[in-house]
Amino acid sequence: MTQPTSPTHLGESLGTDFFSVREQFTEQEWSHFISVRRFVDEEVVPVVGPYWERAEICWPLVKRLPELGIVGEDIEGYGCAGMSPMACGLVTMELHRGDGSLGVFLGVHAGLAMESIALCGSDEQKARWLPAMARMERLGAFALTEPEHGSDSVALEASAAPDGAGGWVLNGRKRWIGLGSVADLVVVWARSTEDGQVNGFVVEKGAPGYQARVIDGKISLRSVWQAEITLEDVRVPGENRLPGARSFKDTSRILATTRSTCAWAALGHATAAYDAALRYAKERRQFGESLASFQIIQQRLVSMLADLTAMQLYCVQIARLAQAGRLTPTVAGLAKMHNTRKARAIAADARDLLGGNGILLDYQVMRHMVDLEAIHTFEGTETMQTLIVGRAITGIGAFT
Repeated sequence: MTQPTSPTHLGESLGTDFFSVREQFTEQEWSHFISVRRFVDEEVVPVVGPYWERAEICWPLVKRLPELGIVGEDIEGYGCAGMSPMACGLVTMELHRGDGSLGVFLGVHAGLAMESIALCGSDEQKARWLPAMARMERLGAFALTEPEHGSDSVALEASAAPDGAGGWVLNGRKRWIGLGSVADLVVVWARSTEDGQVNGFVVEKGAPGYQARVIDGKISLRSVWQAEITLEDVRVPGENRLPGARSFKDTSRILATTRSTCAWAALGHATAAYDAALRYAKERRQFGESLASFQIIQQRLVSMLADLTAMQLYCVQIARLAQAGRLTPTVAGLAKMHNTRKARAIAADARDLLGGNGILLDYQVMRHMVDLEAIHTFEGTETMQTLIVGRAITGIGAFT
């Protein structure tokens, strides 16, 4: 049996840059890309397999993220990264190229929880929470999805009632909440009993009535924990209500950014799968020849590269649009739908090309293949993205 390539050669993803998109990176973007790429190759890939297999968070890797200067997305000040949309995407791509769980961990903490506070919080709330979150001394979570409301999260049932003393009382259930069992600050979205609008609240660790149970039996993204949360008369002080989160439209502002994040994440997984398939085809010998010498293998590799290149171009363009303030939820949704669909196909082809070795964790591909299943689903399923884009191009809503 051919042994897996040594970690020093894993993730040579610049070999997939067939259209030279790297030439468009600024010096800062290149710096972020290279530092995270080196971190992934030297520190992530060599150790993540056993953590994934045991469904454990790799805390040593999590603790390294602030040292890389990448926590905080595009948030300016407060010790946050303040990256461009392109740099944010490149960081997401590289982390997922190494381990989807690690990428999602940072995405939940920074892309959802920190962004909620940055976009909807007061100046006092930002100063109170963001610096410690940028250092990952306090972890964040984002609690929107409910057991009966996933794609239709606008219909959420969790309630927030005034307590008569300036605070609020939260009741309800949440499900699939990343880091919900370990976070210090959980941004909970609940419907106000006063006006029926969706509001945002920061529930701090240890609040009486807050209970979180890790969802067991999860096959995808095993090294990041999702929780089922119960809120029973959870009291939240008035200063923990996010003043800029007063309707579901405010929630949607945060979710719009995560759709493009999913497109970059899918690109990372697809890059890892393609790299593994190409290396294997060059090294594996069958019938006295390397696999790469067979026409059908070359055809499959070229087809994978063509789809991967299209995914890259999608990502580069949504980064440009975001930089110009022109990225719409519909465009981000199309990119997410396209890239997760193509990434699944690339990962499946890579797994098949590796034959029996394709199902072994040593060869990485199967881990990326199953991790993609979660990314394909969350932040809006392919069905929902199709309906959203369909409404945009036809003017007709086909949701019912």
